[in-house]
Amino acid sequence: MSVSHIVASLGTAGILGIIFAETGLLVGFFLPGDSLLVAAGAFAAPGHHTVGGANVHLNIGLLLVGCFIAAAAGAQLGYLIGAKAGPPLFNRPNSRFFKPEYVGRANSYFDRYGNVTVVLARFIPVVRTFANPVAGVSRMRLWTFTAFNIVGAFLWTTLVLLLGYFIGNSVKDTYLIPAVILVSFIPIGIEFLRQRRLAARAASS
Repeated sequence: MSVSHIVASLGTAGILGIIFAETGLLVGFFLPGDSLLVAAGAFAAPGHHTVGGANVHLNIGLLLVGCFIAAAAGAQLGYLIGAKAGPPLFNRPNSRFFKPEYVGRANSYFDRYGNVTVVLARFIPVVRTFANPVAGVSRMRLWTFTAFNIVGAFLWTTLVLLLGYFIGNSVKDTYLIPAVILVSFIPIGIEFLRQRRLAARAASS
């Protein structure tokens, strides 16, 4: 099922639930946070947008407020899970839904950017999910995490929703879904290229 059909089927409540799960639960790392926000913003733009023959229109104001709260609350939960469970949380064998390399990615960002990682991670798939419990495991101060979390949640949800809103307001309905898919893959592509560059640098050294 495409992200556009997810938006059309689940509506605003479903979008908020997915955003919360992706940022708050370790098993939520595979959920389409970026593409979901882009699609939601696009379907909140003026005009009649259709998916599978059905008209879809969302409220941009409700999305901006609701997604911000869901993203902030989800990350806060992830932090608390990490703080309560401690290091054993990440001492798990490789599985379909958990790989130590995901934690390694989050740790590498903390090593390079420090607490600002909580903000930057919002725009990076997978790292967005694991950075929050890593912050909890590393015993980052609660109020420090909360401050960076609020800033990150606000910037991520607002910028990506408004990007989708702009696309929905500027692109013909025929090309709306392809445009949403293309834009939503940009963060994934950037992270993929970054990982390849790091792997090549490690191999050469």
